[in-house]
Amino acid sequence: MHEERASAVPGAVRWTHRTVPGEAPGLVLPDGCVDLLWSGRELVVAGPDTRAHAGAGGGPWAGVRLPPGLAPAVLGVPAVQLRDRRVPLADVWGAARVRELTERVGAATDPAAALDALTAHLVHRAAPPEPLVRHAARLLARGLPVARVAGELGIGERRLHRTSLAAFGYGPKTLARVLRLQRALAAARAGRPAALVAAGAGYADQQHLAREVRALTGTTLSRLRG
Repeated sequence: MHEERASAVPGAVRWTHRTVPGEAPGLVLPDGCVDLLWSGRELVVAGPDTRAHAGAGGGPWAGVRLPPGLAPAVLGVPAVQLRDRRVPLADVWGAARVRELTERVGAATDPAAALDALTAHLVHRAAPPEPLVRHAARLLARGLPVARVAGELGIGERRLHRTSLAAFGYGPKTLARVLRLQRALAAARAGRPAALVAAGAGYADQQHLAREVRALTGTTLSRLRG
């Protein structure tokens, strides 16, 4: 059972998940985000994914899903170092620094709320992402070509690529593909026909949509509709 609600962190999502007995773990799809997780025992960082993978079973799990570009400013490491990885926070910051945070969340009556409050505190203390990063994320989310995004930002494509790897964990083309996939899934789950989903999300046609969904998730749009 998966539940989501607004986080205390602007633009983030707070979620909880518990696997019902007999239920197969769901797919975790690429979304360009980095999550701070509570496993029930430790704090874990889930980096930006380039492909779908099976979610962890058991639980309950809690998480805060940070929007693209925010996590490196909070964690102090480039997002590319976390790509396609699940890493204990202690491996990122060291056991001594994380011990007190782990005890605080573990002792809370509502660990999900405690994790959200902790994440909001960490975000508040961190330097905000550079305006360039925030602007790049907005432009790529709109589906603009990489060359145009670089032009809008007033930088070269090579610098945009380096900035994207550090901030998002992917190059700009990959981030654009992932964000386009998320737009398509939102439209499909709202009941729109596949042809309209493809056109609205910026795919060349329905076949292009089907190929991209298969490449990024390993399954089909109809199965992901839910």
